[in-house]
Amino acid sequence: MTTRLRIVFVCTGNICRSPTAEGVLRHLATTHGLADRIEVASAGLEGWHAGAPPDERSQAHAMRRGYDLSAQRARHFTPRDFERFDWVIAMDAGHYHGLRGLCPPQHSHKLKRAADFSERVPAGGVPDPYYGEADGFELVLDLVEAVCEGVLVQVRGEDA
Repeated sequence: MTTRLRIVFVCTGNICRSPTAEGVLRHLATTHGLADRIEVASAGLEGWHAGAPPDERSQAHAMRRGYDLSAQRARHFTPRDFERFDWVIAMDAGHYHGLRGLCPPQHSHKLKRAADFSERVPAGGVPDPYYGEADGFELVLDLVEAVCEGVLVQVRGEDA
C-alpha cells in the first residue's frame, strides 16, 4: 500500500494562487488516477481572509478550464502545518522566505518553491494576480498547471 503524499500550497492570503494550485492539483490527480496518492490543501501566510472563498476572479477563470474552487475556504498557515504536510510549496520567493522563518530545522526538507517543479515558472515564482487584470489570472493558471504537472511527475517517480 502506498502512503499518501500530503501537499500544501502557500501564498499570501489563500484566495488566489494557492487555492488555484490546490484545485488544479486535485483535478489533475483525479484525471491521472493519482487521487489516492495525494492529499492536497492550501493556506495563506496571512490570516486576513480566513474562512472566505477564493477570489471570484480566480474561481471564474479556473472554472473556464474545468477547475471548481467554490468549496474551498481560506485558512491561515501555522507552523504546525510543517508537521502535518510532507511538502510545503511556496507560490513565490517572498512566501518561501516567510515560510523559512517559520520552519523548524527538522522540517526544512519539506519546504519547496513552485518554481522547483517547472522550468516555465520564473525564479521569483507565480506572480500575484490580485491587483491586475484578467490576463494575470490566466497567467497564474498557466503557471500553476505547469507546477502541478511537475508535482505529478515527481509523485509518479517516487513509486518507481
